[in-house]
Amino acid sequence: DLGLNHVSRRWATTTHRTACCLAAIPGGADGPSGVLVGGEDYIEYVHEGMTPPPLPPGFEGAKKIPRRLISAIPRRELHPSSKGILITTITVLRQKKGKFFALAQSELGDVYKITLQVSVEDKSVVTKMTVCLLDTLPIGIGLNISKLALLFVPAEFGDHCLYQFDAIDIEGSAVTCTSEQTIAAYLKGESRASSSEDDEEDLFYASPENAAEFAPTFRPTILRNLHKVFTLDSLAPVTSILVGELAGNEVSPQLYALCGRGPTSSFRILRHGLSITELAVSELPGIPGAVFNVRDEKSGKNGKFYDRYIVVSFADATLVLSVGETVEEMGKESGFLTTEPTLACSALGNGDKGGGICQVYPGGVRHIQRGSVSQWHVPGIKKIECASANESQILIALVGGELIYFELDPLSGNLMEAATRDVGADVCSLDVGAVPKGKSRSLFAAVGCRDSTVRLLSLAPGSLLEQKSSTALGTTRPHSVALSNDLDSDTTGEITLSVGLDDGSALRAGVDPITGAISTSPSRRFLGARPVAVSRVTLQGSPATLLLSSRPWIGRGSSSGKGRHAMAPMSYAPLDHGCSFSNEAVREGIVATSGNTLRILSVGDNGGSDVVLGAEDDEAFNSNRVALRYTPRQMCLLSAKISTPGTSSAAAQSRKILLALVESDYNDFGEEEKKTMGFDGTGQLNKSSSKKKTGDSNRDVDDEAMDLDDESDDENTNMEEKKEVGDDDEEDEEDNEARVTPIRGPFPSEPGRWGSCVRLVDPADGCTTLECIEMNRNEAALCCASVRFHSRGGESLLAVGTTTGMTMNPLCHNSSHVILYRVVNGERLQLLHRTQVDDGPVLSLVHFQGRLLVGIGKTVRLYEMGKRQLLKKCELRGLPTMVKTLQAAGDRAFIGDMMQSIQYVRYDATANRLVLVAKDRSPRPITCQELLDLNTVAVGDKFGNISILRLPRGADVGAIDVTGTRALWDSSREDATPKLETLCNYHIGEVVTGMTRASLVAGGAESLIYVTVTGRVGALVPFSSREDVEFYSALEGFLRTEAPRPTGREPQAYRSYYSPVKHVIDGDLCDAYSQLPYEQKQKIAERLDRSVGEVMKKLEDTRNALL
Repeated sequence: DLGLNHVSRRWATTTHRTACCLAAIPGGADGPSGVLVGGEDYIEYVHEGMTPPPLPPGFEGAKKIPRRLISAIPRRELHPSSKGILITTITVLRQKKGKFFALAQSELGDVYKITLQVSVEDKSVVTKMTVCLLDTLPIGIGLNISKLALLFVPAEFGDHCLYQFDAIDIEGSAVTCTSEQTIAAYLKGESRASSSEDDEEDLFYASPENAAEFAPTFRPTILRNLHKVFTLDSLAPVTSILVGELAGNEVSPQLYALCGRGPTSSFRILRHGLSITELAVSELPGIPGAVFNVRDEKSGKNGKFYDRYIVVSFADATLVLSVGETVEEMGKESGFLTTEPTLACSALGNGDKGGGICQVYPGGVRHIQRGSVSQWHVPGIKKIECASANESQILIALVGGELIYFELDPLSGNLMEAATRDVGADVCSLDVGAVPKGKSRSLFAAVGCRDSTVRLLSLAPGSLLEQKSSTALGTTRPHSVALSNDLDSDTTGEITLSVGLDDGSALRAGVDPITGAISTSPSRRFLGARPVAVSRVTLQGSPATLLLSSRPWIGRGSSSGKGRHAMAPMSYAPLDHGCSFSNEAVREGIVATSGNTLRILSVGDNGGSDVVLGAEDDEAFNSNRVALRYTPRQMCLLSAKISTPGTSSAAAQSRKILLALVESDYNDFGEEEKKTMGFDGTGQLNKSSSKKKTGDSNRDVDDEAMDLDDESDDENTNMEEKKEVGDDDEEDEEDNEARVTPIRGPFPSEPGRWGSCVRLVDPADGCTTLECIEMNRNEAALCCASVRFHSRGGESLLAVGTTTGMTMNPLCHNSSHVILYRVVNGERLQLLHRTQVDDGPVLSLVHFQGRLLVGIGKTVRLYEMGKRQLLKKCELRGLPTMVKTLQAAGDRAFIGDMMQSIQYVRYDATANRLVLVAKDRSPRPITCQELLDLNTVAVGDKFGNISILRLPRGADVGAIDVTGTRALWDSSREDATPKLETLCNYHIGEVVTGMTRASLVAGGAESLIYVTVTGRVGALVPFSSREDVEFYSALEGFLRTEAPRPTGREPQAYRSYYSPVKHVIDGDLCDAYSQLPYEQKQKIAERLDRSVGEVMKKLEDTRNALL
C-alpha cells in the first residue's frame, strides 16, 4: 500500500512440499501474471483465484478433480527412481507483444525451457504448461538472459560462462513433458480412501517414484541449442595451494591450486604476469642490437597509423623488413643505409605531409624523403653514441657528451639543426619522448649520463636544451630512459620518467608537465639480473612501458586515473630488445628480439582482449588449467629418481620433482562403474543422432531473435527451409570445444558411494598426467603425504589415506586404510602395501622423523614401515573431536582438531610415547594450518579467521621427563596443560581452505599465502621494521574514518567479527588510499607528516615486496 507505506498479505496458497524457488510471470498486456514455483521433480504455475486446470483428453469423466497446474520435468536415464531432482533456479524473459518464456535449472545442471499456453477466450487463464530440455550446463546460482540471445550462467563453483543461443523454439525436437501428461498420470493413480482429495494430490506429487514412472527420460550430451562464447575464470573453491618453481625454466615461482567441484574440478597453475600470445617467430642472420618500428605515412581505413617497416640493427649492418600481408626483407629500395648499425629511426611528419623517414647511424643522420636521400655527417672524427627520434624531433649524443638537436621544418619538410649543448659527461641513453596528441612537439628530453645522473632538458622553442631538473642514481648507471604521457580524464597529461638501471632495477618518477621538475620520491623496483631496457608500447589504447631484463615486464597507469601505477611481468621467455608494433591484423602488439630470433607478440590470450593489468582489485595473474575427474582434496610433492637407460651407476641417476593429487566425490560412481552403466562424461554419445534430430527443426537465432514478433513467424519458417542441412559436416575443433559441457555422473541410489582416484602429474611438462589410479569400490582418498622411511634408505614414498563407505550424516564408515606407493622411474606408481586402521577415518598424514604420523579419528598414531604392512609404534588417544590437519618439525607435531583448535605434541624417544604439551584456549574449527617456526603456527578456521599461535617460552621443558620418575596422573589435569598464546588474529570474511609459507619473488622475503572457498588468493606480509608498523597503524586509523563504506560497516568491527583484530593491518583498507580524492589524500598525508607521493610510494613498495 503506497499510501500507507506498509505491506500486508493479500493472498496465500499451499504449494507442493519441496518448493524452493519462484519466478514472476509478466502480467497485464504482456502475459497472464502469476508465478512459477520450482521444487523437486515438478514445476507448478500458481495464480491468485485460479480455477482448476482443464482435464486432459480422455479423462473428461474422471472422479478426481486436479487443483494444481503442474508439470514434471524430464529425467536422466540413469537417475534412480527413489531420488528426486530439485529445481534450483528459474528466470523469465519477457519478449515483445505478450511473448515470454522461462528457463529453469536443476541441481544436476540440466536447463529446461518452460512455456505457458493461454486460453483463446481469456488471455489471463493458463491452460497448459510445457517443459522441454534445453541443454546441460554447469550448476549456476542464476540464469541471466539478454535480448541479444545470450545466456550468462554465474557458476556456483568453477568458471562462469556466457552462451549464445543457437535455437530456442525446440518444443518439437527436444525431450518434452507437459502438464496434461502429469495430470493424466495423477488421474490414473490409485485413490486412497483414508485421505482427502487435496492430501491425495499432495502425496502423489511428493513421491519421486511417481514422477519416475511417467516423466520422459534423456541422456545428457554436448550442447545442442547453445554454444559457449566466453569463459570468466574462477578458482572457487580452492581446496589446497602449493607455491614453488617446479616448471624448471622460469624465474619466479608458480602457484599450484586445486580448484572446483565434481565435473568442473581442475588443477590450476597460476603465474604472476600477463599471458602472452606468440604470433610469429623468425630466425635472424645474427644477434641484433636494437629493433625499431616505422609507421606508414598514410593512415588506415579507421584513421589509425599502422607500421610500415620493422628495422633490426646489428653490430655492423641494418635489416629492413617491410610489413604488409607478409613480412619481407627490403633492399636498397627502402633508402636505408644497410651497411651501418641503426641507432634510431622514425617516420617524420603527422601524416598530412610526407615528412619521410629519418635514420640515425654512427656517422650521421639520413633523411629519406620522396625517393631522395639527404645526409648530415658528424663533423670531424667523432661518432654518434646514442640517439632518439619522434615524428618531428631528433636528438643525438656524440662521444664526449655533446648533444645536437634537430627539428622538422613543417613548411619545407626538411630537417634543421636547431641547437647544441655539452652536458659535461658521457651520455649513455636518451629519449625525446612521444609527441602528445594535439601537439606538434615533445617539450622535454631525458638524458642518462655515465656520471649516474638523469637530466631533463627542455625542448621548448625559447629554451632549447636548457636543463630543467636532474636526479642522482647513486652508484649505478642508467641503461635506458623513456618519457611517457599518461593521459588522465583531464586534458593535462602527466609525464612519467622511466629509467632502466644497470643493476637490474627500474626507477619511475613523475615529471611536472609545466616546470619539468622530477618528483622527489621516485619509485624503484628490482626486475631481474640484467640491465633494464625501457621502451614505449600501447596497451588497451593507453600508453604503457615495456621493461626488459632477465624477465620482461610491462607497466602502465591505473585505468581509473587515481594515481596508482600497475606493473606486472609477462609470462614469456627473456627478451633483449622490443618496441611497439601495429598493423591491421595486430592492433596492439610488440615486436621483440630474443637471441637471434625476431618475435611478434600480443599481450593477452585473445589478442589482448583479456588484459587485466591496472584493474582495481586483482593483480595480473594468468592460469593454465588441467581438468580433473573428481573434487581434488589434497596434493603433495614427490622426489623421484630417474635412471638413464643403458647405465647402472648411481651417478647416472637424476632426481625429478612430481606432484601427487588425491581426488574424491561423494554420491558418485567410479570411472569403471560409469562405463559399465553406459555413462559418457564427455557427452559425445548419441551426438550424431541428436544432430540428425535437431538439424531440420532447430533454427538459428540471430542477434534480434529473442525479440521476435508474432508476425515474423512465417518469415522465419521460410528461412528455415532455405537453411542448408550440410552445415553440421563443416564443424571444426573450435565449435566442438564451444559445445563441450561438464556433465555430472549418475546419482547413486544408496548413501556411502564414492568415486576417487590418485593422480601423478609432472609439473615440468605442463602438468601432464603420468598415471591416474582409480580407487576400489566406494573407497575415497582424502589425504596424501610424501614420507621417507629410514628403513627404506630415505626413498620418497607416497602415503594415501582412504576411507571406505563413509557417509556424512550420520558420520560413519566401514573401514579405513593407509596405502603406500613408490614412484617407478618418475613415470608411474607401484603399490607397496595397504594397511587397515581402526578408530576412525584417516584425514591427515605427515612425515615424522623417518616414520609416518597418521591422524585417525580422535587418535594420532606413529607407524614404521614393514614388509607386508605398516607397523604401529605408538599413539596418542583422547583428542577432542577429530584430527583434521597435521604438521611436524623435529620431534614436535602440531595437530589441528576439527572443533578444538591446535594441540601441540612432542615425541619422547626414550619412552616411545607422544606427549601433549600445550593446547589452544579458544575452540577453533580448524580447516588448515602452516608452520612458521618450531614454536609458531598459523591456522585458518571455518568462520573465516586467520590466527597466529605460539608456544609459550619454557612450556615444553617439563613435558618430557628425562629422570624416568614421571607422574602419570599429572597429565590428567586440564588446568595443568599450558595454553598457546595468540599473537595475531584477523577476520578474512571467507572460509580459509589452505595456506602456505612462500615467496612469490625469487630471492624475496617469505609471506603467508592463503586461499579461500570463493577462490580468493591473499597474503599476509610480515613487517620487518618498527617504522613500517607505526606508519601503517596510523594510516589505517585515519582511513577508518575517511575511506568510503559501501555497506556502512565499521572496518575494525568487521575485522574483529569473532574475536578482536590483533597485530594485523588491514591492507585492503590501506589500499583504498589510492582511490580517495586528492584533497583527502593530502589531508591524511599531512597528518602523517609525509607528502602524497611518499605515501603512495610506501604502499607500492610494500606491494612490490610481495610480487
